[in-house]
Amino acid sequence: MRLLRSTDLALRVLMRLAVAGDTPEATPTTRDVAEAMEVPYTHAAKVVAELQHMGLLEARRGRGGGLALTDRGRAASVGTVVRSFEGDGDVVDCEGATPCPLASACRLRGALRQAQEAFFASLDPITVADIVAEPTGPLLLGISRLA
Repeated sequence: MRLLRSTDLALRVLMRLAVAGDTPEATPTTRDVAEAMEVPYTHAAKVVAELQHMGLLEARRGRGGGLALTDRGRAASVGTVVRSFEGDGDVVDCEGATPCPLASACRLRGALRQAQEAFFASLDPITVADIVAEPTGPLLLGISRLA
């Protein structure tokens, strides 16, 4: 299974903000995020808007503004974030433009759904704070261009 680019970006933004601290210099803008992560600004803006809608980060406007992780964001389950961005669709599209002729008798779809749920469930107990604990957090600060 491969994560969507938006899911990957959301997790990286949360991780970086989790180690940023509370100084004004540590609150990057959405444009800073886009440049540092080498993604289009519109893509970063959509991801930031979704994270803000989920209550995981706040975006402050104006002088001294920028992005900051909320307490809820620090405690957020990685599984919840991944589910939110990946959606609850099936791993395979059996009903697409050319429906699968095996759809009525296939057991693969159920097995793949079960595997997908096991994947999400394995991420549920892990929080954003967990994934930036040492040694990751200090290393992330050292390589980040968002400081």
